[in-house]
Amino acid sequence: MLNSQFYKNLKRLSVVLAALSLTSFSQANDFQTHPSYMSFKQNTTKTYGLSNEQVDWAMNGSKNLPSILSIMSRPGESKPWYSYKTNFLSEGTIQRGVRFKQQYASTLQRAEQQFGVPQAIILGILGVETGFGSNKGSFITRDALATLGFNGDRRNQYFQDELSALIAWSYKDGISTSSVVGSYAGAVGYPQFMPSNITKFGVDYDGNGHIDLRNSAVDAIGSIANYLANHGWQRDQPIAFAARYTGTNPDAIIAKDLTLPTPYGVLKNQGITPLNPIVKIDDLDMVNVIQLQENYGPIYYLTYPNFQVITTYNKSRMYATALWLLGTEITSR
Repeated sequence: MLNSQFYKNLKRLSVVLAALSLTSFSQANDFQTHPSYMSFKQNTTKTYGLSNEQVDWAMNGSKNLPSILSIMSRPGESKPWYSYKTNFLSEGTIQRGVRFKQQYASTLQRAEQQFGVPQAIILGILGVETGFGSNKGSFITRDALATLGFNGDRRNQYFQDELSALIAWSYKDGISTSSVVGSYAGAVGYPQFMPSNITKFGVDYDGNGHIDLRNSAVDAIGSIANYLANHGWQRDQPIAFAARYTGTNPDAIIAKDLTLPTPYGVLKNQGITPLNPIVKIDDLDMVNVIQLQENYGPIYYLTYPNFQVITTYNKSRMYATALWLLGTEITSR
């Protein structure tokens, strides 16, 4: 109770101090003259009940960051699997994961029991996203989202909406928007949640009355598990199995949409089977086939709905495979 009241008082004080400081000076807002800035401001005030002045205060001093547009044009997922996986499936990352697992063993066990999400998947996400908190990003989140929302040639509205969510969250949390840093795409904290997901799926898992994904690994663990559970994670169900393909037309079996699985029996008749002969899959199991490129040729996986749930975090199939394999290796140590 004391911690909860302390944070409430601290938030109120922070908001008051921020308002006082912002009324005394004003810095350039690189986006204020953009043609869609007024509509952005109107949408923000309507959605979150803020005033125009509050939105302007939050955007005070915001900078356009052209380098972000360049980074976004070269996504890591454009690499082949054999190159992409080396960014995450390294011994150094695995060892950091083992130490993290040991440090937060009780929290990981609690999250797995409560939400049904395996520790391996929680660890995999934390490892791939931020190296277990070692690299949470260094871009001012407000400026990153504004750059993508007002200058980007794709998903402009999405990033403007996330900027609105960031502004609303900053007022609720009693922090300055300029103090929040994260990835070039606007993701924040240990789990790299987008701002709207912080309020939707963030969990006060350490029980101190404050959701803090930037500094609390415990909150991050609970929040990742909560996110996946809310996106359809199936407790005690498989994720994927390495597979062998003996057919001649892989395009016919590779899933175009992971939300539309096929009965395994149908795929088996087209030449896809588990690589490990011990693995038995029921013909009625709904699965997908994905293909990744190793340096010696294509490899295949039979994936279950839980694999698709991982892709709601990041749609890349390589991303989902990397974190699954990373987390599995960490938990086996």
